[in-house]
Amino acid sequence: MTSSNNKFRMKRGIATFTLDTGKCPPWLFERMVKLGRSMTDVLIEEYGPDEYIKRIADPVWFQSLGTVLAFDWNASGLTTILTAALKEAIRGREKELGVFIAGEKLIVR
Repeated sequence: MTSSNNKFRMKRGIATFTLDTGKCPPWLFERMVKLGRSMTDVLIEEYGPDEYIKRIADPVWFQSLGTVLAFDWNASGLTTILTAALKEAIRGREKELGVFIAGEKLIVR
């Protein structure tokens, strides 16, 4: 590999995050729900519920979605907060979308 190709190599390392005992600020959670609703609608409309579940199941994609939805203030709580925001985003439209979120599990019906 030449030195000019080194810029394309993935860097690997360890990141340490402290565990948070606080809560997501309400204003941030509301924004995450709103944007999560829009992104969920587009993804399911364009690719279907199966692809939505496939993407959500990918840990890198899930982490990235959490960051896009602005939950960057504490990475240790991302799974819980993002799942809650997505669950709230589809509340009342589960049958229509074909996706049900129960706790930290996503179920396609």
